Amino acid sequence: MDDVTWGALALVLTVLGGLWTWFAYRRRGLPAALKGAGLTLLPLAAYLTKTLRMLTRIGDAVADWAASLVFSPLVWVGVGVAGLAVVLFGAGRALEARSGGDRPARRERAALPEGSPARGKPAIDDDLADIEALLRKRGIS
Repeated sequence: MDDVTWGALALVLTVLGGLWTWFAYRRRGLPAALKGAGLTLLPLAAYLTKTLRMLTRIGDAVADWAASLVFSPLVWVGVGVAGLAVVLFGAGRALEARSGGDRPARRERAALPEGSPARGKPAIDDDLADIEALLRKRGIS
């Protein structure tokens, strides 16, 4: 479509919105009319920012994709593979939750001494060791 067609479409949508706003004002008052006026200006803004053309291109692309989805067996195979991937991922998460999520790497890290840098915590210096022991004694970690 050319620029004149887009302008005509935006103008028609704006005029129809203006009529709707007028009737909303007459029937439901000023708050409804203000909301209607805001919606009425959107087609004009979309035309001026070339967003209207972009939205129709997106709509055309989605329609082409949907048509190829319906009529292409290869696309249906891809949908099936995506579904299988989701099911496998969910099954893995469910098994992980059932077993407590204890991975071998976690078990190995848990077997290391408390202050070990490999465990993910920095080594504790001697000055703070007494404070940490006192906090552990009180049940604060």
